[in-house]
Amino acid sequence: MSEDKSKTQVAIIGAGPGGYPAAFLAVDLGLQVTMIDPEENPGGVCLYRGCIPSKALLHTAKVISEAAHFKNLGVTFGEPDIDLDKLRDWKNNVVQKLVGGLGQLSGQRKVTYIRGRATFLDSHTLEIKNADGHTKVLEFQYAVIATGSRPAEISGFPNDSTNLLNSTSALDLPDIPKKMLVVGGGYIGLELGTVYAALGTKVSVVEMTSGLMQGADRDLVRVLQKNSEAIFESIMLDTKVVEMKENAKGITVTFEGKDSGKTKETYDKVLVSVGRKPNSENLGLENTGVKVTDKGFIEIDEQRRTSERHIFAIGDVAGEPMLAHKATHEGRTVAEVIAGRNVAFEPSAIPAVVFTDPEIAWCGLTETEAKEKGIDFKIARFPWGASGRATTLDRNDGVTKLVIDPHTDRVLGMGIVGTGAGELIAEGVLAIEMGALASDLELAIHAHPTLSETVMESAEVYYGLSTHMYKPKRDR
Repeated sequence: MSEDKSKTQVAIIGAGPGGYPAAFLAVDLGLQVTMIDPEENPGGVCLYRGCIPSKALLHTAKVISEAAHFKNLGVTFGEPDIDLDKLRDWKNNVVQKLVGGLGQLSGQRKVTYIRGRATFLDSHTLEIKNADGHTKVLEFQYAVIATGSRPAEISGFPNDSTNLLNSTSALDLPDIPKKMLVVGGGYIGLELGTVYAALGTKVSVVEMTSGLMQGADRDLVRVLQKNSEAIFESIMLDTKVVEMKENAKGITVTFEGKDSGKTKETYDKVLVSVGRKPNSENLGLENTGVKVTDKGFIEIDEQRRTSERHIFAIGDVAGEPMLAHKATHEGRTVAEVIAGRNVAFEPSAIPAVVFTDPEIAWCGLTETEAKEKGIDFKIARFPWGASGRATTLDRNDGVTKLVIDPHTDRVLGMGIVGTGAGELIAEGVLAIEMGALASDLELAIHAHPTLSETVMESAEVYYGLSTHMYKPKRDR
């Protein structure tokens, strides 16, 4: 084993959607940067095994679903012929194209990129080990921890079984099982369940709480759940998985329902999607003054500084929400802080998007949060049944809603369920960040016919002045 030593101004541990934007902006601001990651190029879990490959597969699922939906419009296509090897290759090519692009950008910016795993020897020194056993000691002035998260496992489950999948292994598309169980009714399970269902798998979902997508407003989830009941074989709510046993036929699962008692069912594959755990272990943090919570998140302040002020933490390892775009903006904030700018990470709205069918998206204050916090609010909803564009798409199942301060008319939150909701939510983020009023959305002319009109018309609903809905007029 060999060892060498070097120094850097900024050491960034992790090259995911938090780490590489931090590195790129830091270099752009004149700082010397070394980025460390086990992968050959930047990208992180999001690009290699998360956001990008899952959305590539969800696009395939959407096309299959829309082709079937066209029967309602008088156009019938044949049954899809799935070439799994070609689909897998296409998904991998999407990843490699983006990975290669990030590698080029890293080289153009002259970021020093080290492929390996870093641990803290002390508060100013890292030890970096690569796959062949070579060890490098790196001294740094500033460090940014951007190590992300990993799928959570449940003890007692056959976690070593090839029939038990997580969000990473499910994206590899090992095969198309005839029968699959998804454990967890959150966004990861529902998205991947949608993919496998579109490919021909009979998918069941089990969720221990009383509803899917905990965290999203129930009126939005109801629309998704109605459609999901048509996509999935079954959705079991208020139901726990109490045992899993592997056998020659697959995995036999024992359920315990709130009202149904214990039942058993055998599945070819089981996908466990019960959340993610922050990657804060095995970093040598005990050799520093960095503090970690009981849940494994690194404690940080509004500038993303840890208790060691020259060491920062961003992204999943630094707390909820575990979203790539949140990590990106945290990374850019940290780069500016290190460059000497007086900035902080203080967003008013971080959008969340679930890429199911239909999509759900929300930002700012949700109706649920407003009730829990005792915040005075009014809700304005515009159902897509009154949308001309939704009607031309034969997708009237959507809803656009605004959460509004009744005293100032300021937009506090937005929620959307419907096709393309993930694209539409950006208008809500901008409105909230700019302190827009409902009247600003009402008076902004939106192109016709578009789904974006539903944002304008939800503001019109608030004032009782909607062209395509009748509600009693409200004084301004």
